[in-house]
Amino acid sequence: MENLPIYHGPIGKEEGERRLGQDGRDGCYLIRNSDSLAGVYCLCVLCKGFVYTYRLYQDDTGSWAAETTPGVPKRCFRQIKNLIRAFQKAEQGIAMPLLYPITAQGRADTQSLGSLSPPPGGHRSSIQQQMPNAVQKNRNQKEVRQTYG
Repeated sequence: MENLPIYHGPIGKEEGERRLGQDGRDGCYLIRNSDSLAGVYCLCVLCKGFVYTYRLYQDDTGSWAAETTPGVPKRCFRQIKNLIRAFQKAEQGIAMPLLYPITAQGRADTQSLGSLSPPPGGHRSSIQQQMPNAVQKNRNQKEVRQTYG
């Protein structure tokens, strides 16, 4: 995980939201350590001013999976970069496709991820009506402000 440019380490929920809010584009995303569960990571994506958080975890075989919308079949990936690539497509059980990676240096740089950059045209889906219980939508509905400078 440490070699992945979008991995920000143990920055905490509020710092993750601040970094996504600084960029402000729907579909910007990063990965951070979970605040509450050891060995679990969080995939955070900005959508319509809110940060949606999805838990990422490794099973006993080393495969990666993400908690998504109920009813979406669980998918396992041998490498985390394959999971990220899959979630760059629409209708994968998250609020919106992963479009703009936020690197640990705090800047969106789709070139730094090479093959993980969004497809040409960067298709965006509309937010899904039913969000998963596993998703931690900013509970107090605090809007992420785009006025960071």
